[in-house]
Amino acid sequence: MPKAIFKGSISFGLVNIPIRVYPAVRERTVAFKTLHQKCHTPLQHRRWCPKCNQEVPLAEVERGFPLSKDLVVPITEQELEALQLKTIKMIEIQGFTDSAEIDPLYFGSTYLLEPEEGGEKAYTLLREILSRVGRVAIGRVVMRNKEYVVVIRPYQKALLMVTLHYHEELTKPEELENLKKVVVVREQELQLAQALIQQLAQEFRPEEFQDRYRQAVLELVKKKAEGEAIPLLRAKEVGATVDLMKALEASLEEAKKRKALQTQAQTA
Repeated sequence: MPKAIFKGSISFGLVNIPIRVYPAVRERTVAFKTLHQKCHTPLQHRRWCPKCNQEVPLAEVERGFPLSKDLVVPITEQELEALQLKTIKMIEIQGFTDSAEIDPLYFGSTYLLEPEEGGEKAYTLLREILSRVGRVAIGRVVMRNKEYVVVIRPYQKALLMVTLHYHEELTKPEELENLKKVVVVREQELQLAQALIQQLAQEFRPEEFQDRYRQAVLELVKKKAEGEAIPLLRAKEVGATVDLMKALEASLEEAKKRKALQTQAQTA
């Protein structure tokens, strides 16, 4: 059972829906520890006060905001809770829109919303009406020291909440130097690329994709723990394609052969 990261409510007109918020994704990244290279001992990371010259227990830790290089203003939880923002404890729905109007670049993290006891009917009403009208809810909520704009949409028997990045947080393509160059693509190159895409077209089945890097690291750790010698091979550097037409033609032929082999395997 995942742990809720937020408890509050959805404000929908005069309707109040008590909910809990859970991460919708459990990322399984490779987590390394930092070791002392000399003896391979895991390093300790301590909360150290340079002024008092001592380690600080967690009970004596507070937060502060750096106002300048030499001034950090301490801020308490009570002071943050006293801020007059409805969205500190509430997802405030401010409108409804077509999801196609939102560029995926704005999407951030995804969360599952669960109704608290007593809020099941209103929760189900919101989920079903969003499905019926084909729209998503746009709202605001404060989580983890930031007010987020969020999208709420139906997903199977649940409601999903997706945080959105603010417009000023996005990197604009015109900021990248090489995108300022004027490049002309020939029609023949476009046709070859289109044929290649058609050969590689397939249904997206997310369950078929695995984290190969994680699997390789775990295999490396297992071999090293068993005392096996590890060959140190450097990854080959891949440069830019010089002859685009030649590369497209070769890729297309390779894709055709691979597709033919797959068809043979399926009919065998």
